[in-house]
Amino acid sequence: MGAGFRTGSGSKKGTSVKKIQLSIYLEPDLLAQLEAFADRRGRSRSLVAEAAIAAFLSPDTAERSEAVLVRRLDRLSRQADRTERDLGIALETLALFIRHWLTVTPPTPESGQDAARARGQARYADFLEALGRRLASSRRFTRDLALDVAASAPSDPSIDD
Repeated sequence: MGAGFRTGSGSKKGTSVKKIQLSIYLEPDLLAQLEAFADRRGRSRSLVAEAAIAAFLSPDTAERSEAVLVRRLDRLSRQADRTERDLGIALETLALFIRHWLTVTPPTPESGQDAARARGQARYADFLEALGRRLASSRRFTRDLALDVAASAPSDPSIDD
């Protein structure tokens, strides 16, 4: 055997499994954690250390950890895809609304420009205030829209659209 290794009986119950003794150095804090864990579980320090080393070296542990990370990354990727889709829908909706508004809104006559500008600034300030309140609350337009659609759906299941 190499330096620092000794063979010995692997079990107090007399089984024929031979274990090799390994002398290692641990940081005092780590040793205290090992002892506390072993005491709480009613197990020997050697058994706890052996189980920890086996778990650390087990390829299954690494594969399980990798699988967990892959699942998380897949979930995050799907969430990012949904967010990108939703943002695209929101931008297209806004662009369509702006185009429609610019198309159907008649120009303001020269004589009413100042009054229209003042009304526009006041409306914009009101809009920003309402937006701030809405963002500060838990209410969202998409949730309200879904509730409105559900409320306007026919209550008679025999009616098809």
